[in-house]
Amino acid sequence: MKWRGTKSKMEIRLDEKIVLVTGASSGIGREIALEAARAGADVVVNYKSNDRAATEIEGEIKKLGVRCLKMKADVSKELDVEGMFGAIEMEFSSYPDILVNNAGSMIERTPISEMKLDVWEQVLSVNMTSVFLCSKEALRGMIPKKSGVIINITSIAAYTGVGPGSSAYAATKGAINTFTLGLAKEVAEHNVRVMAVGPGVIETPFHDKFTPTDRRKDFQKMVPIGRVGTPEDIAPLVIFLASDYASFATGHHFDVSGGM
Repeated sequence: MKWRGTKSKMEIRLDEKIVLVTGASSGIGREIALEAARAGADVVVNYKSNDRAATEIEGEIKKLGVRCLKMKADVSKELDVEGMFGAIEMEFSSYPDILVNNAGSMIERTPISEMKLDVWEQVLSVNMTSVFLCSKEALRGMIPKKSGVIINITSIAAYTGVGPGSSAYAATKGAINTFTLGLAKEVAEHNVRVMAVGPGVIETPFHDKFTPTDRRKDFQKMVPIGRVGTPEDIAPLVIFLASDYASFATGHHFDVSGGM
């Protein structure tokens, strides 16, 4: 950390830190990975299937003069997560200093009365089990070092329920908020901080897939600040919380929704 310029403008740096961002090939995860690299961190870009997008962001990060490891892994699967962290340790001789649990999906927008059990289980797996698995593995490196930050990307769905067909998704986001609070208390004695960031309506490929066009037309009216958000509205806060400037913050949920 250092101060820059004559007006004492903060410059947030994550030099010599390793940042793992899950679901980093697009949307909010992609921007968080880029912002971490701009702050000087070495970055692990996790993704599940989009090889082309992951390769593109890997190239962008390396142009910023830091190291980047592209890791294809399904973070809802224990063996994939263990393999990913093993590869990170081999590449960097260390586990990540900062974990951003960003991977998630609605899978499909379906009313509970019509939802099949396997869809319910998929939603829980990708949104909640992934957070458990990655946090558990990351803590194997953070606890011995007495240092680390875990940031969980949740959603205002946790307490608004969002809309029709999204109850399962909203439930997992509420669970992540509670998990964040509990884990923060559990690992505080080890100097590991845990927080959640809850985006509101953010313009990402998520809405291209899961939100009907007619509903998207009303987004701007729903946001008191008068516009929908972008990934660039989320990433800087995540980087700030991961930095030493936020060293006394843990167990908190930070809403980023334009006042929704």
